Amino acid sequence: MSFNDIFKSSFLQNVTAVSMLDMVVALLLAFCVGVFIFFIYKKTYQGVMYSASFGVTLVALTMITTLVILAVTSNVVLSLGMVGALSIVRFRTAIKDPLDIAYLFWSLTAGIVLAAGMIPLAVFGSIFIGAVLVLFTNRKTYTRPYIAVISCSPAAESDVHGILKSNAEKCVLKSKTVRKNLTELTYEIRLKSDDTSFINDVSDIVDVESAVLVTYNGEYM
Repeated sequence: MSFNDIFKSSFLQNVTAVSMLDMVVALLLAFCVGVFIFFIYKKTYQGVMYSASFGVTLVALTMITTLVILAVTSNVVLSLGMVGALSIVRFRTAIKDPLDIAYLFWSLTAGIVLAAGMIPLAVFGSIFIGAVLVLFTNRKTYTRPYIAVISCSPAAESDVHGILKSNAEKCVLKSKTVRKNLTELTYEIRLKSDDTSFINDVSDIVDVESAVLVTYNGEYM
């Protein structure tokens, strides 16, 4: 090893490992695909509280993954070190909707495929995945269930059950809590239509103290 080899910088040698044109094209495409994923996520979101920061994270994740893969594909030694460095990363944010995991993997996959130079696969694959998500997520395949909570006297139970039964396609008693001169009934019902005025008829019964109707999606109550 000569004296000049000691001061030879491998860092400077890696400056031209990825051309400026490749970086610009890859990042622009990653941004466009990330924005597309963001709009699909916003259109298909059906949760309780929409998180705009998660949508921006999808765009950033696509671009960050593209940067990482560009660096890995340009240097084999760097790829081994990158695997070790990323192995200590843990995603600790709670995922509220299982579909959010699909969007995270979609962003990661799109960034990887773009950085690998498979642009048609990334573009047409993202369009196809987006179309599938829009088709199946916004499709109403079942009647949304409701939970009706009725507080009444024991004498009004039959009247309450009759009104709910006549206005619902399916009516199931889930729980019954009895206190002194007061009964709390919890029904799971599936309506025949979107008309919920029948709950007013229930509250008009003389011995009914309160009538509450809430939607239920199986995730919160």
